[in-house]
Amino acid sequence: MKNMNRLEQITQINKGLTETVANEFPKMDLNSLNFKPGPESWSILECLEHLNRYSRYYNPALAKAIAKNADGTFTGSINYSWLGKKSLDIVRLQNMKKHKTVKHMNPNNSQLGRTTVDEFLKHQEELQQLLQNAKGSNLNKKVIPVEFFKLLKLRIGETLEFMVAHQERHVQQALRVKQQLAQQVAA
Repeated sequence: MKNMNRLEQITQINKGLTETVANEFPKMDLNSLNFKPGPESWSILECLEHLNRYSRYYNPALAKAIAKNADGTFTGSINYSWLGKKSLDIVRLQNMKKHKTVKHMNPNNSQLGRTTVDEFLKHQEELQQLLQNAKGSNLNKKVIPVEFFKLLKLRIGETLEFMVAHQERHVQQALRVKQQLAQQVAA
């Protein structure tokens, strides 16, 4: 991935996440998808629902921002604001520290069904299209209001990267839950 620009790298990671979810979770039974390793832990469906809640806000915000800033000034590199750096640092896989999510984004103890997986995959298709559309946009335009505090704004590029990094973190979490379920069944 060394010769790819950052947007291409993010796009490839997003494709991999979509394939992982499409291959790993749809064939599981509903009880397995709702298995929780502990009372405060999230199930596979809760991990995906958390991401769906973010996508419901950020995908339309990104679509609007990309359309408004499709001025052909694409560079492929992303400049990061202090808020963008901080947001990315929190959600990166390398950051093993647990973080509390805002209450309305926390799906713990939700009643969820298979449609949660379907919705996640639909959001992934939307995000993939947004990543393609962003190739004609100014990625460094600061226009995306932060979901929990709309006075703060992120740049288009850092928001796209945040979305994919955040998804990567929680898809890995869902895969760990699946592994814990397999270990419990085997015991």
